[in-house]
Amino acid sequence: MAELTPSKRAWQAFKRNKIAVAGLVFIILTLLVAVLGYLIMPDQSPHANNMTIQLSIKKPGTSFMMLRVRKSEPVDTVGFFTRMFFGQPSFYRDVPITGYHFVQDSIIVNEYIGDEDKPEKKAYNIFEVVNGIKPRYHYGSVLLNPGISGNKSKEIYKRFTDKIVADQIVSRTFWLGTDIYGRDMLSRMLLGTRISLAVGLMSVLISMLLGVTIGAIAGYFGGWIDACLSWLMNILWSLPALLLVIAISFALGKGLWQIFIAVGLSMWVEVARLVRGQVMSLKQVEYIEAARALGFNNTRIITKHILPNITGPILVLASSNFASAILLEAGLSFLGFGAQPPMPTWGGMIKEHYGYIVMNSAYLAIIPGLAIMLLVYAFNLVTVGLRDAFDIKSQSTRI
Repeated sequence: MAELTPSKRAWQAFKRNKIAVAGLVFIILTLLVAVLGYLIMPDQSPHANNMTIQLSIKKPGTSFMMLRVRKSEPVDTVGFFTRMFFGQPSFYRDVPITGYHFVQDSIIVNEYIGDEDKPEKKAYNIFEVVNGIKPRYHYGSVLLNPGISGNKSKEIYKRFTDKIVADQIVSRTFWLGTDIYGRDMLSRMLLGTRISLAVGLMSVLISMLLGVTIGAIAGYFGGWIDACLSWLMNILWSLPALLLVIAISFALGKGLWQIFIAVGLSMWVEVARLVRGQVMSLKQVEYIEAARALGFNNTRIITKHILPNITGPILVLASSNFASAILLEAGLSFLGFGAQPPMPTWGGMIKEHYGYIVMNSAYLAIIPGLAIMLLVYAFNLVTVGLRDAFDIKSQSTRI
């Protein structure tokens, strides 16, 4: 039987940790939700920003009858991938109603305005509801057209009313309720998953790129290079991470890409310190001395012989930093420095609704807070699993 490679041995050790595997499964499911995005959201409008003010702060599981009125302005149909990543602008304006009936070319609705016992009666032209445009010529309530008889007009009315009943009067359930602007909480929570994972991924990539490079250079070359880089790392290490991110955000401005850079620049020092220590411990071992004796250049020695042997600690720190990045992004969004409205972020959703915690709508802040907690906990479980899997001593005791 062939001997297992270190990576396969680490994977087998990781699989033995059922809790860590559960955390990894949760992260994969969250990643799947983030990738599919708008395709699985009830509200597929860009940023899930379809507002219905009358339905603000409705409890989870609330259902409403909606009349979908076609918008008068033209709306383009986007392609599959554009819809998946950026959403499809809505063709309709949703009007919550409690009842309706037809009168010739009009639909009379009881529009919900916050109290089911006191609806507001409104009339909408059936042609406008279906096409977004009223007919140009009317006589009373009858469409004038010399080529159409009265009976034919009634047939047209029936065709339009049947289409409205079949396609444009729908029941909509808000499984996680609505926010203060009447937007679907479930859709915004699902889209917030994409923001949190994107910030975590980009921040970790930036921090790893900077940290591994600077740490490897400082640890391998030593001397005045190590002294200068270590001085810089110690200065940045002494600053609180959140204050450093806020300072970088002030310099770069507010926005999603600025958060990627700001969070990434705040986390590279920890990576650099780890890599520096690992490189310093490895650069004097026999196989590195042999590589120097064979005439390999420093770049090859670092990239081909040193860094592959410290992959385990780097992966453990990357997983830990992923969780930290999600928390930092949530904190920045809560303070107003993160992705700007109407883009949904979990921290921003807590900021909008934290005042309702002491009221009867605490779920508005608890749901995004719970999502942050679960995702960070999942990454922490994976971090512990990776730490145990790459621990050679713990592996030898299992064997």
